[in-house]
Amino acid sequence: MRFLTAGESHGPALTAILEGCPAGLALSPSLIDAQLARRQKGYGRGARQRIESDHVEILSGVRRGETLGSPIALLIRNRDHKAWSDTMAAEPREGAADRALTLPRPGHADLPGALKYDRRDARDILERASARETAARVAAGAVARALLAECGVAVASCVLGIGPAFLERSVRWEECHDLDEDMPIPDEETRRRALAAIQEASARGDTLGGRALVMARGVPPGLGSHVHWDRRLDARLAFHFMSIPSAKAVEVGDGVASSARPGAVSHDAIAYDGERGFRRATNRAGGLEGGITNGEDVRVTAYFKPLATLMKPLPSVDLATKVPGLAQIERSDVCAVPAAAVIGEAAMALALAEALTEKFGGDSMRELLRNAEAFRRQVREY
Repeated sequence: MRFLTAGESHGPALTAILEGCPAGLALSPSLIDAQLARRQKGYGRGARQRIESDHVEILSGVRRGETLGSPIALLIRNRDHKAWSDTMAAEPREGAADRALTLPRPGHADLPGALKYDRRDARDILERASARETAARVAAGAVARALLAECGVAVASCVLGIGPAFLERSVRWEECHDLDEDMPIPDEETRRRALAAIQEASARGDTLGGRALVMARGVPPGLGSHVHWDRRLDARLAFHFMSIPSAKAVEVGDGVASSARPGAVSHDAIAYDGERGFRRATNRAGGLEGGITNGEDVRVTAYFKPLATLMKPLPSVDLATKVPGLAQIERSDVCAVPAAAVIGEAAMALALAEALTEKFGGDSMRELLRNAEAFRRQVREY
């Protein structure tokens, strides 16, 4: 399974093409729209979320509520495009450069992208570098999520902290459900401090980052491989998570804490019972050993930097004149970590669905499920 996205932040629409989904998977626009709606929530979001109300159109690959095995094409229209139709027109138009961005924002792709692609207007870069692209990724992830659900795999997330307010204890799977979608932190005191931190940052024209935990339960052992560097599933997960805008670090299991602990309290002792087979009393490895899933929950923590557009901008230099100035202000959020957690769920679903279809194959869901169940039985009888 693989996917591509296309589209600019203020262009007509975003698109995604997902290839490799077996035939016979039940799929509807409402299932995808539910995930798109979650991505638009979160305390600290900006005006764009009040303009957009994301809705997917399934253009191909689905007929009468079931996938066909052919590429799935998804489209999400940008409602805000009508106010940008001249600026973002594909053909030359008078006034199309009125919203040129020549004072790049520190922390954004503006300057390195302009240098790489030889553009004098950084809008040519920011329109695609914008996190608006992740709406298409969440749509593709919703399809992957539906496939995983058919295979008994569930995905969930929570926010562990915003800025200086973060939860230091471990979070259980059971805590990542029925949370407030505007601030899904499973601890009331941390949630209160996070909300206050966002309010303070907004008042001073600043932004905040944070961290989010994404988990998958029901993942069978044996996904991924140790035999080549690019087949290790933890590496693939890191690739997916680090491609999320603002993500600056990723941790599998207790990776950070384990780096400071001795081996005796860093690894997960192996046990066996007749019902579950091989199991672990702890899950410090985050469900992965040697690049392969071991049957425990897959746990990934992603760390997100503060957003690069500040209402009190940092110093910059004009691309054309080289004269110092303040970075231009684009519409943005104060904090988008709750949305980033939802995007992280899509990243997890896409990575696991890719690994699952790679291992079990199958052109139809019936074939895939039969292969997966045969392997699960093989593991139980090992």
